[in-house]
Amino acid sequence: MITFNCADLICPLCGMPLCQDGGSLICPQHHTFDIARQGYVNLLPVQQKHSLSPGDTPDMLAARRNFLNAGHYLPICGDVIRALEGIPGGLSGMIDVGCGEGYYTSRFHEKFPEARMIGADISKAAVKMAASRTKDIRWITATASRLPVADGSTDAITAMFSLLCEEEFARLLRPGGRVIEVTAGTQHLIELKRIIYDDLFEQHKRPKVPQGYLHEIACELKKFRLTLHGEDLKNLLLMTPHTLRIKPENRARLSSVPSLDLTVEYYVRVLGKR
Repeated sequence: MITFNCADLICPLCGMPLCQDGGSLICPQHHTFDIARQGYVNLLPVQQKHSLSPGDTPDMLAARRNFLNAGHYLPICGDVIRALEGIPGGLSGMIDVGCGEGYYTSRFHEKFPEARMIGADISKAAVKMAASRTKDIRWITATASRLPVADGSTDAITAMFSLLCEEEFARLLRPGGRVIEVTAGTQHLIELKRIIYDDLFEQHKRPKVPQGYLHEIACELKKFRLTLHGEDLKNLLLMTPHTLRIKPENRARLSSVPSLDLTVEYYVRVLGKR
């Protein structure tokens, strides 16, 4: 039987604490959630889903895993780890929201092996794939806007190119806790976009000012260069929403490019609870 650490997890239906009973997590109201044989738990009730299979597709997830496993975005990991190291009082627990197939979450776990770590994503396929990386992280299917985690129970929340839910994240943070957010910069992958879109409308992408639940502590614009060839270039396109928008003729155009020099530009922002 798989042992699943229930610390700080609450029922997504009634908000009461969860505990393990055999192969399931159960709350005092007898809402029951089975532990999958892969080691994750689906805590996303039907009433919180907006589609039959929300989140990224299996093809997008496989492409992202292959791309990230090649180490192309290691500098981004390094920036976030440095931000996590600066959290007042240290890091005993954290949540990676929108964890996808688990690459970043696993990297954070390698650096902070003693921290109680949760990887959460709305995609069941993503969490199932993430669970194959390690059983030392608690992988759950959940929506970012209603995470089944107790109030004030975590030191840090990471949002890697994913949604920032201010009110919900503030609820989860303990005093002195931090949100580490990574978002795309204005020039991020601009060379790829010039190939796959007929027209580009430049938008300044600095993250918006917090709405009151969180306050901005730091915000840095980071940039590095990357050269991709063949399969890595295909994986980059497939792992992003751009693959859903590209015209067939532009896809063919990209396929004819043997390699591409790319700008990777992103913001790393640190937010605190008001």
